[in-house]
Amino acid sequence: MSRVDYFHDPKAPAANSVVPSVTAVVLDDLGRLLLIHRTDNDLWAVPGGGHDIGESIADTVVREVREETGIEVEVLAVTGLYTDPGHVMAYDDGEVRQQFSICFRARPVGGELRTSSESKEVRWVDPADLDELAIHQSIRLRIKHGLEPDRGQPYIG
Repeated sequence: MSRVDYFHDPKAPAANSVVPSVTAVVLDDLGRLLLIHRTDNDLWAVPGGGHDIGESIADTVVREVREETGIEVEVLAVTGLYTDPGHVMAYDDGEVRQQFSICFRARPVGGELRTSSESKEVRWVDPADLDELAIHQSIRLRIKHGLEPDRGQPYIG
């Protein structure tokens, strides 16, 4: 399935769904960020995905990071709530999803890097090298907030 992200674009289609989801800013002991190269929109992103019935939101973070990257994580903190109605994602099946994502900071506790059906490449990236990668501005905002360990309150927007 492919998707197109619209960010405050007057030509964006109207949203027809909202799905609670998570993203994770995962930093290793060297300060590198875990990123995936997504298969659906060909952009780099932090791992994440939809919340399933029967799991806690922290379980969703652990499962999504493991599924997309092979890395096991421990959830540390909430870094932000991202619900901007001006950011919608249009999928080729007709779904147009309004953004609803809770971003967490997490640390790796095991596993090995591997790809999945949602990630054609997975790697640890030095934050100084982020400008070299194609990353959607909404993900850049999550990364910015996730890299601010002294941030007092989670971002809400």
